[in-house]
Amino acid sequence: MQRLALAGSTTVITGAASGMGADIARLLAASGAHLALIDHNAEALDAVAAELAGTTVTTHVVDLRDDDAVLAASADIVAAHPRINALITCAGSSMLGSLEQLTMEEMRWLVDVNLWGTVSITKALLPALRSAPAAHITHLASVYALAAPAGRIPYSLSKFAVRGFSEALRHELEGTSVTVGAVYPAGVRTGIILHGRYAAAIDPAVAARAASAQAAMYHTEPADAAAQIVRATERRRARTMVGREAGLIDVLVRLAPRSYWKAMRRPLREAIDTTTPIS
Repeated sequence: MQRLALAGSTTVITGAASGMGADIARLLAASGAHLALIDHNAEALDAVAAELAGTTVTTHVVDLRDDDAVLAASADIVAAHPRINALITCAGSSMLGSLEQLTMEEMRWLVDVNLWGTVSITKALLPALRSAPAAHITHLASVYALAAPAGRIPYSLSKFAVRGFSEALRHELEGTSVTVGAVYPAGVRTGIILHGRYAAAIDPAVAARAASAQAAMYHTEPADAAAQIVRATERRRARTMVGREAGLIDVLVRLAPRSYWKAMRRPLREAIDTTTPIS
């Protein structure tokens, strides 16, 4: 398969104002890529863009849950960037809580952000990507798209769906100039869990304890994850594991698809505990 040349062409990055998205933007800018950066946080997005002096970069403040806003921003991007050959979707959030604690509204919000935002921007930019001689779409899924832990139902639900969307789209575009891949990060120190949402029914102190326990298990630096994601995009990989736990969980689920939770339950016990009061 033809390797993707990102230098001199445009990569669109969602969730570009922080975490892996921002580090991907920095890496690509250093390699000579043009960038269209998308995020809902205007101030943080401008700060990232300001770091990239000398780079062809545009910023687009968009709530990816708003399909009309996504279409308008995509039209602006295509007008400003005639050669788009990569889309990397990093936008997403987390949600703590059990099914009994979460409301339908809370769960729908997360699915709208993580799944439908990903679908919307992909659909909007697909015509531009298909017009390129070679293009690649990289969707960030999660290790929780491989294994579904207790206490993370809406997050895992949304990421399993992103995985399914990525695989189905890859098959749909087979034989075209566009390839599709999914990345499965585990334990990246982005702050997503600490800055994510939790069910309103949970005591904030209990939610903070669970989030801290989860964050303590993260080992991969965002810049290292970003480098792997850029490499996967350049090489147009269909499946990429990021972080030492991701490969282990992938193997565990394959070997024990019905009982993998027995091995995962103990290390995650504090991270999924959203009920025990703070003493």
